[in-house]
Amino acid sequence: MGLRKPVIAANWKMHKTIGEARALAAGVVASVGTRPVEVIVCPPFTALAAVAEEVAGSPVQLGAQDVYWQPQGAYTGEVAPGMLADAGCRAVIIGHSERRQRFGETDEAVARKVAASLAAGLTPIVCVGEDLAERQAGETEAKVAFQVNAATGWHLAPEQAARIIIAYEPIWAIGTGNSADGATAQDVCRHIRATLASRFGEAVAAQVRILYGGSVNPDNVGQFARQPDVDGALVGGASLAAEKFAAIVDAWSDAAKEHAG
Repeated sequence: MGLRKPVIAANWKMHKTIGEARALAAGVVASVGTRPVEVIVCPPFTALAAVAEEVAGSPVQLGAQDVYWQPQGAYTGEVAPGMLADAGCRAVIIGHSERRQRFGETDEAVARKVAASLAAGLTPIVCVGEDLAERQAGETEAKVAFQVNAATGWHLAPEQAARIIIAYEPIWAIGTGNSADGATAQDVCRHIRATLASRFGEAVAAQVRILYGGSVNPDNVGQFARQPDVDGALVGGASLAAEKFAAIVDAWSDAAKEHAG
């Protein structure tokens, strides 16, 4: 894990007014300090500019929750990769299961968004994961490998693929309080890395950071931080309070120091 800097990303989803987002971002900046972990906060579009001001000059990076693949045009309600970069974003969540399930986002759309975001200098955080029926049917590895291959299928060069972050988020664990355990997360993340290796080579696979997401909280984060192929977490509900989120960052930082030691 030495060459991969851990990432803890906060997905605020459809929460926080501009004022609330400012306060939460200020709390995150004050509490995470200079940890050996990359911290990304992803507020709703309406709060991007305000949060950009709050995190300016700090190690905390700004991300968005979605993007469209066209650079501009008649796409009412959509936001282009260049617009996100202009607003101060460094990263963007793509293909979250809520986008796939509730808004009909397809694998092809995910692939287009990944390629367009990379071209704009953004780091895509690509979400993959199985639902409960697929897990019970033993289809987890096939489903996740298919989604990884589909997301990276838009004519990406190996050096582009190396810049992607992948978040394994089992759909049955998101917002349910039922997180996977560390061993389960490790098995799937190792499979994701093997999938990347078969596509882009071992060197690229070794660079890609793979996160676990799905009911991560300060109590369970330690078991994920100890896994060799889990490089961080995508945090939902627990990221909406600065002290809870900071506790997750701290736990991962401690684990990273143990690994380094």
